[in-house]
Amino acid sequence: MSVRRADSLGGRAAIVGIGATEFSKDSGRSELKLAVEAVRAALDDAGLTPADVDGLVTFTMDTSPEITVAQAAGIGELSFFSRIHYGGGAACATVQQAALAVASGIADVVVCYRAFNERSGRRFGSGVQRREPTAEGAALGWNLPYGLLTPASWVAMAARRYLHAYGLGPEVFGHVAVLDRRHAARNPAAYFHGKPITLADHAASRRIVDPLRLLDCCQETDGGQALVVTSVERARDLPRPPAVVVAAAQGAGRSQEQMTSYYRDGLTGLPETAVVARQLWRSSGLSPADIDVGILYDHFTPFVLMQLEEFGFCGPGEGGAFVAADALPLNTHGGQLGEAYLHGMNGIAEAVRQIRGTSVNQVARAARTLVTAGTGVPTSGLVLGADG
Repeated sequence: MSVRRADSLGGRAAIVGIGATEFSKDSGRSELKLAVEAVRAALDDAGLTPADVDGLVTFTMDTSPEITVAQAAGIGELSFFSRIHYGGGAACATVQQAALAVASGIADVVVCYRAFNERSGRRFGSGVQRREPTAEGAALGWNLPYGLLTPASWVAMAARRYLHAYGLGPEVFGHVAVLDRRHAARNPAAYFHGKPITLADHAASRRIVDPLRLLDCCQETDGGQALVVTSVERARDLPRPPAVVVAAAQGAGRSQEQMTSYYRDGLTGLPETAVVARQLWRSSGLSPADIDVGILYDHFTPFVLMQLEEFGFCGPGEGGAFVAADALPLNTHGGQLGEAYLHGMNGIAEAVRQIRGTSVNQVARAARTLVTAGTGVPTSGLVLGADG
């Protein structure tokens, strides 16, 4: 993948199976069991068996290693296994890694998975606690003494600058929260099923870190999600309509840090997202006008607006108005604010459902979906499309 030219990965692999556990606040079982349940569910959905799998991809943050999952799920020999770094930024890159393995012939069937007890176990929202020293962690040392201890506090710095630069109020962030919860309210799998909110609810929710309120912040969830990737040719013989990987990309910007990239030229955008956007549009030959559904990583509402702007759906500072106008169907599963926080993997599953025509909030004639991964960190993205 080059940041200067189109690549040839598109059209050579497809997602053919999706599977998840229930999304809860207390799963009552190990993260390994959650991972295996999700993997088996995805294989069942694909019409495949553990014996068909020869590759596994997950996150560096996952506590269930590929080899252990293979053993527990009844998977035999592996010819490919891989992990992607940078938390939620890894989500779409797991599919990219799987597609690369399939396209190059290294593996035939690759399962991507993510499983955690992020509510009943380690809660990422609690911030920096008892971490081993790392080179990249040194950057946090410049910010922690001043009270920037949690993801919400790191994002709040950029959010406040965004509002100031464009003369906006925090209600623009509320449009994302309301949209996500509207979709989640109709999604039986969502934690907030049947619980829509209003802009007034958003404004009344308790403040977390100015200007972010509770309803600007994603959930903490226990659960697992898995995706099955194989070649487009093999996909055509399987029971479900494939979601073809039209384009896949990773991106890191200049002066990139994990969530604290405060020494860039400005704080009102997401340069790492811009890298991904350029790669996806260049390699797919598509533009924002060609996208039917957007599944945008929504760990915090301000970064949804910035993603829309970086991808060219609207101009700088116009993201809130774009969302309020329902100019593009977004996060039709309810997002991480409304359905579940699975580090973005449940969003990829929703993009597949839209291509299949099986979403509970189905968009008519959805043929192309854009999916993004965690922002504020090195990130990734996908364009998925219908076969043919």
